[in-house]
Amino acid sequence: MDALIEAGNKADRKRRRSYGPPKDSSVPQSRDSPLDYKGKGKETAKQPVKPAEETDAVVASISRNTTVPRTLSKLGSKTPKTEVKLENNKFTPWAFQHKLHHQARWREEAQEALEDVEILKTEERGVMAAEGLMERTFKMTQDDIVNSIGEEQRRYRKEWKLDGGAYRSRYSKNGRHIAIAGKRGHVASFDWLTGKMHCELELRETCRDITYLNDHSHFAVAQKQHVYIYDQQGIELHRLREHIDITRLEYLPYHWLLVSVGNPGVLRYHDTSIGRVVATHKTKLGACQSMAQNPHNAVIYLGHQNGTVTLWTPNLDEPAVKLLAHLGGVTSLGVDPSTSGRYLATSGMDGKVKVWDCRNWKGCVREWEQRGTGHAEVDWSQKGFLGVASGGTVNVYTPPSIITEHRGSPPLYLTHPIPHRPLISARFCPYTDMLTIGHANGLSSIIVPGAGEPTFDSSEVDPFESKKMRREREVHNLLDKIQPDLIALDPDFVGTVAEPEAQDEFADPLHVASHRLPRWEKLKRAGMPDPGMTSASANEAKKASRQGREDDDMEIGYSASDTSESEYEVDEVDNGGGGEAPVVRRKKKKSALKAYLKKAGGNVVDPTVARIKAKMEMRRKEIQLARIKERQAMVHREPSALDRFRRPPRL
Repeated sequence: MDALIEAGNKADRKRRRSYGPPKDSSVPQSRDSPLDYKGKGKETAKQPVKPAEETDAVVASISRNTTVPRTLSKLGSKTPKTEVKLENNKFTPWAFQHKLHHQARWREEAQEALEDVEILKTEERGVMAAEGLMERTFKMTQDDIVNSIGEEQRRYRKEWKLDGGAYRSRYSKNGRHIAIAGKRGHVASFDWLTGKMHCELELRETCRDITYLNDHSHFAVAQKQHVYIYDQQGIELHRLREHIDITRLEYLPYHWLLVSVGNPGVLRYHDTSIGRVVATHKTKLGACQSMAQNPHNAVIYLGHQNGTVTLWTPNLDEPAVKLLAHLGGVTSLGVDPSTSGRYLATSGMDGKVKVWDCRNWKGCVREWEQRGTGHAEVDWSQKGFLGVASGGTVNVYTPPSIITEHRGSPPLYLTHPIPHRPLISARFCPYTDMLTIGHANGLSSIIVPGAGEPTFDSSEVDPFESKKMRREREVHNLLDKIQPDLIALDPDFVGTVAEPEAQDEFADPLHVASHRLPRWEKLKRAGMPDPGMTSASANEAKKASRQGREDDDMEIGYSASDTSESEYEVDEVDNGGGGEAPVVRRKKKKSALKAYLKKAGGNVVDPTVARIKAKMEMRRKEIQLARIKERQAMVHREPSALDRFRRPPRL
């Protein structure tokens, strides 16, 4: 029996040691003091945390002055959420304020993460540098450059001899694929890095321009009459009948818009996701032979025959900016992507190349004469290199000499002669130090060290993406499509809050939160008639007011035809204790009676003139009192629930 009792006690102690005391224990339990297996509270004192032992003195010395980027930390700890205070937030509802606070915090976190990512950009672009004062970089030929670089970069130097006429080229967004179009109808799309041909067409029709759409799987060709869209296998998918006699094409990837302009001078925006023309603008400046897009704000730049450059957006019927750039026709345009579209390069038939600052348009930053004869073609690289193809040579200039205010040609960085004239196109390859020039005998690719961006964002563009990755990216881009109405010169206006004075249609002179007042009260404070009055009473009041004005005009010698529709005057009169309300009335032209009274004034006292002036003053006071009573009768009225559906009568 004793053995059984001893075994039961052991089992009980074991259970308590594992699971704690039983639930029906009479021992008081506390959250602050843990219980031992006997049920008694055991007080534990907070012990100070010991500092981590520094095993390496070198690491300890570095860690005091450096920090690990938050995006690369092993623990993945996020930055503390800082509450961003917005100005003028008392005029916004609470929910909207909360949303704006979140947007501001996310913007700050994204900026901090971007600063951390800059640490990863350890690669530096390789540019040519002269060793001595007697050496010049433009004296280096392409053969010298090819012999001094690696085997992988030697493939950038290529010569494509084709017999399809003058060729224009266009690279895909990731820089891996190229599409070419000859003037005689030869069209091809291929992977220039591996030499894999996607498709090759002989259209037997004049082709003026070509561009890729979202990726290399579709491209558009501006042919003699219309614009055609082909797939990767060269199958014709669509014929855009609205685009007639097109000379230049551009594609906005974030808006899915195909933009075209041609000899009729009509600019069209075609949405490729829904297959519909969303905007059509008549430039009224004749045929257009040059077009470029700003990758920062998706604004279209057009160059016209009269030397003007215009900036267009889909939501404006008139150009946002109109600039007289050259004395002759504009032959080519280029926007600098390295400065977020801050600088614009233009070339004209007057033989000059100009660089403009798009922030103020107060004159060209730099201007110089182009080398050689003929039309010049300009293009910017991702690092701000400017390529100018004119005559029989291609010249490349580097920043910051291009954007430095100085007269004369900037220092030449690289030059390459091409005997095949004319040179009709010049395109830098993205993420590669390569410039492709289209001429009468095909295409020529030259190496420009330091022109391309050495790193790329794989979530944005990936030259090594697979077919599955391309399909996923296309779906995500379609879901993130931006509406055409959001295109503007300043793309940062989206998400901002307007000033308090601009939030309300009727500004309150007493600086009261007038957005909380009903509409009839806003009209009353603004001195406007009540919208709740019936149409009959509104017509009667309008008729009485018009009759009073006509009587007044007839009395003092005015006629209804003497009033001016574009000129107004504002008077302040007493409205019977209700405060001063502005009275808007039309200005009246001078009449014969007013001229007579002015002439008859002076130092001579005439009883006839005094009698006329007294009668005019009496009549004016009667009309003012009648208008004040009429306004009081209209304003002092109980509001109705149907006032929101009534349109307020005009004054």
